[in-house]
Amino acid sequence: MKRGKVGTEQRAQGPLRIRRGTAQDLPAIAHLIRELAKYERLVRDLRLDVRRLRRHGFGRRRYFEALLCERAGRTLGYALYYFAYSSFSCSPVLFIEDIFVLPEARGQGAGKALMAALARVAVQRGCEQMEWIVLGWNRPSIAFYRGLGARLDRTWVLTRLVGTRLRRLAR
Repeated sequence: MKRGKVGTEQRAQGPLRIRRGTAQDLPAIAHLIRELAKYERLVRDLRLDVRRLRRHGFGRRRYFEALLCERAGRTLGYALYYFAYSSFSCSPVLFIEDIFVLPEARGQGAGKALMAALARVAVQRGCEQMEWIVLGWNRPSIAFYRGLGARLDRTWVLTRLVGTRLRRLAR
């Protein structure tokens, strides 16, 4: 298997394989994060640091886990996730931070395979729900998620405290 090599073929060739990401996959994961930032039009917000990714995902204290989707040894997509907790349901929640499939590999089952693998992880770990955020303009992804049976909940508003303001509050 060729780790870190990201695929560009346009046609399906062989079965999809979903596996846990390892520290050796960091070049491929970093590439896919950059591609996700481009797709989401958020490159200006990207502060990718592979050393921090290594420490936070594969070090002593892990803040996230990753799955990779491959076909014929080529990485087509990834999912980065972590666990939160729902006090209302008294159960853990699998939160999908990133899920991304290269544009040329879409429509070949990679996204569905990643979501199914995430659902299996959630069930195995006692989660009663998975959650993620999708950009409001991203109609293809919204349609994909609805097709899986997900419902969009527009009741909640994402709220964020970042950088200087976060540090100021912490003082």
